[in-house]
Amino acid sequence: MKVVIVDDTHINLVLMSRLVGKLEDVETVTFQAARPALDWCNSQPWDLLIIDYMMPDMNGLELIARLEGGVHANARERPPVLMVTASMDVEVRHRALENGASDFLIKPIDKVEFLARTRNMLQLRRATVGLRAEVGKATAELRAREQETIMLLARASEYRDPETGAHILRMAHYSQLIAAELGLSEQEQEDILNAAPMHDVGKVGTPDHILLKPGRLNEEEMIVMRQHARMGYDILKGSQARMLQLAADIALTHHERYDGAGYPNGRAGEDIPLAGRIVAVADVFDALTSRRPYKAPWTMEAARRYLEENSGGHFDPRCVAALLARWDAVREIRARYQDDEQGA
Repeated sequence: MKVVIVDDTHINLVLMSRLVGKLEDVETVTFQAARPALDWCNSQPWDLLIIDYMMPDMNGLELIARLEGGVHANARERPPVLMVTASMDVEVRHRALENGASDFLIKPIDKVEFLARTRNMLQLRRATVGLRAEVGKATAELRAREQETIMLLARASEYRDPETGAHILRMAHYSQLIAAELGLSEQEQEDILNAAPMHDVGKVGTPDHILLKPGRLNEEEMIVMRQHARMGYDILKGSQARMLQLAADIALTHHERYDGAGYPNGRAGEDIPLAGRIVAVADVFDALTSRRPYKAPWTMEAARRYLEENSGGHFDPRCVAALLARWDAVREIRARYQDDEQGA
């Protein structure tokens, strides 16, 4: 464990450092001024900060307030802080606790009390770090199971739909590109990448004579086909997993249109969830550039013009612009994930 000690008096630094050095598996880092200590603590990992209250350049209260966001920092994430002060002023103690101090000691330091409190705070820190590691491991395992479920369901729809193939991989990566260009967080980008393959899972409920028809569908058949959006939502909506909840929203809304002329609910504009608007662009773009039983693949440039012409009508303009802004990456994705007989 790494203990940072800050005191403007050299002898106090030596005393506290030697006392802390008696503890097992502990390394000390000392500073005789607050500002360099603050810079170090905001750039390096540490496990306990022991800090004097009265210092000339910046007092202990100010240092604590500026640690990783100051008083607004997440108390559960910040390591413990032990303030040492000669002041008996109750207001100082209250301000120290409000600014994020975990405990405080009154000078002159009692060696037994100092060691006991330091030891206890480090034990608590070890327990917190261990618990956080276990939670992270459990979360990673849960996300892995969610992703496995998603891919198994996506594979089920792929077996029934001959149009799928590498389509789900391409459109998922196109969706991630759009999310990245729109400024979504890395976690949100990953969520969309992982949930997008579920967009057509509802096709498992579409009759074969419609799903596998080599030509275009008539009006009655199209009505049945369009039910796959609602079916996909119904399959996924009951899950408590966040990823599958996102996949349910995508399944339901990726055929909605920005102008309100889509299905199944005729939602428009930003009333359509952003993930659905993103996937709508990625899905149609890849469908246009892929071979289908009823059509040859469009060229990349022809599909690009289609997106531009239908921006603000079928598609969210921001999502179209985001995909086109990453055009080189779009070409790379298309080249990487090809069907057995991918067209030009």
